[in-house]
Amino acid sequence: MLFATHWNRWVGGSTRQATDDAYVRSDITPLSAKVEGYVVRVNVDDYQHVKAGDVLVEIDDADYRARVAQAQADLLSAQAAIDNLKARKAAQHAVVAESEAAVAATQADVDRTKLEADRQRTLLATTYGTRQRVEQAEADAKRLVATLASKQAGLAEQRRQQAVLDTQEEQLRAELKAKQAALDLATINLGYTRIVAPVDGVVSERGVRVGQFAHAGAQVISVVPLDNVWVIANYKETQLGNVVVGQGAEIRVDTFPGVVVAAKVDAIAPASGSQFSLLPPDNATGNFTKVVQRIPVKLRLNDGNPLAGRLRPGMSVEVTILADTTPPP
Repeated sequence: MLFATHWNRWVGGSTRQATDDAYVRSDITPLSAKVEGYVVRVNVDDYQHVKAGDVLVEIDDADYRARVAQAQADLLSAQAAIDNLKARKAAQHAVVAESEAAVAATQADVDRTKLEADRQRTLLATTYGTRQRVEQAEADAKRLVATLASKQAGLAEQRRQQAVLDTQEEQLRAELKAKQAALDLATINLGYTRIVAPVDGVVSERGVRVGQFAHAGAQVISVVPLDNVWVIANYKETQLGNVVVGQGAEIRVDTFPGVVVAAKVDAIAPASGSQFSLLPPDNATGNFTKVVQRIPVKLRLNDGNPLAGRLRPGMSVEVTILADTTPPP
């Protein structure tokens, strides 16, 4: 036990921490079909280099083009309905303006006849007025008051009709937005019939062939960006006592013997690999056996390394962390 303790202390204090439990990693981007249909073209071969935006797989788009055309027609119909309603509103505005003018003119007549009736009553008190003229003036005043009330009611009705048209326009505009959304969705789905490379890289083995029916969500191919690779080294927990982020490291790839690639510690995992397993060990069950745990360490390759573009995810490497190097502030 004492020997093991001193051994771990001696290993952990070393300025060169090495491990061969390390592998090249990369962002492997699996591409899946977002819409279903028959594959009409596969534009790449297995392990071919591609650029971002290259079309890799094409799905028959006849149905999706028809849906776009239908959505466009529905949108045009909704816009035509709004234009028609605008014309009706313009005509209704004219009717309301005419009714308002009629009410104003009738109100002027009412005011005039009331003044005339008052004048005739005043003249009746003298020798210049007659009962007949008073009665005529009062009758004219009452008739125009009734006419005014009728025209005011008509104006109110026209204004209510105008409000109805405003409400109908709001409804039509909401329908127009729904039609526009349907067109946008149909256009998006049409675009999904062309599966493109999201980044520069190398494609994996093709998962579909021409004539095959691709279901939505089915993986068709993967893209591996070889210009963005890193190394994951699984160190014993006893080796990490002096390892910190930013320290330098040396990478030796089994495929390229004699080549040393400079790197630096980019991150240290927050837990051992066993903690991320499907069934983490439970050491509280009484059958504990101490096993040295492995902690993943992520290392970034320095720019201008001699193996840029030649490393493949999964390659075995040997990593030596230079624990005596001072990390940048």
